[in-house]
Amino acid sequence: MDGFLPIDRRRRKTLKTAIGCVGVGLHSGRRVTLTLRPATSGTGILFRRTDLGIDIPARFDRVVDTRLCTALVAEGAPQARIGTVEHVMAALAGSGITDAVVDLDGPEVPIMDGSAAPFLFLIDCAGTTSLDAPAPVIEVLRRVRVEEGEAFAELLPAQIPGFEATMQIDFPATAIGSQQVSLRLSPAAFRAGVADARTFTLAEDIARLRAAGLAQGGSLDNAIVVDGPLVLNPGGLRRPDEFVRHKLLDVVGDLALAGAALSARFIGHRSGHALNNQLLRALFADHGAWRMVDGDLPMDGVATRLPAAAAPAVA
Repeated sequence: MDGFLPIDRRRRKTLKTAIGCVGVGLHSGRRVTLTLRPATSGTGILFRRTDLGIDIPARFDRVVDTRLCTALVAEGAPQARIGTVEHVMAALAGSGITDAVVDLDGPEVPIMDGSAAPFLFLIDCAGTTSLDAPAPVIEVLRRVRVEEGEAFAELLPAQIPGFEATMQIDFPATAIGSQQVSLRLSPAAFRAGVADARTFTLAEDIARLRAAGLAQGGSLDNAIVVDGPLVLNPGGLRRPDEFVRHKLLDVVGDLALAGAALSARFIGHRSGHALNNQLLRALFADHGAWRMVDGDLPMDGVATRLPAAAAPAVA
């Protein structure tokens, strides 16, 4: 289980072979083909818009939109956008994949069933292989915190090397309510604890979202819909605290945009994609708050050379 290996024993990892799927974008409603491909050591995670011939590195500084998903854009090519990257990023990070190319022929990762489980299935089918290089680790050295009203997200130094997260949510809908979950990340813990937790929404918000051009591909097949005390999905929940586990899944995917595994403790209260991204920006803006262990960042040292003011604003 790579998540528990000592820092000096973690190796870079990629897929053994390419594998793909076809699905629908949650927000765009467009049919899209996704293919996961092996990559050489040092590539990191790279999204490729095959319809445009443009590559987009999976990096926190390429995030341009956090409305109900995390969306990336290519530098200098605003037409090359990829939305809803967080679930496939979580599957890759949760599997310990450091290097892969994600081909897409459209502007959004397919939502599949609303969780990371379908992407984990693809990774299992393709298989993984270790690369002949140590995997870099970003070690958090001191507390970094971002807030918005009552919501906050923070990173603290790890008590034991590795990544541990605690997430708490509080929704007025009685089917959700207040929930909390903690997880020490490893491939086994990710698979058992969060991978199959689906995205969710309130029934009262659906019309507003669609009027805003969002959730065009949403359905009971790819999202939990809550109406007060009721879960409208015929099959119900996969587990009683599926809601907070999905929020933790989003944290794993969003923080994977750091470009390397984090050795840290994460604590979040009512946080979402926006605060998750702001947290990474705050971390890398404070050069005394982190250090690299075992090599450079897959994105050619961007964290050490990116001025905080140069990062694109989060919508």
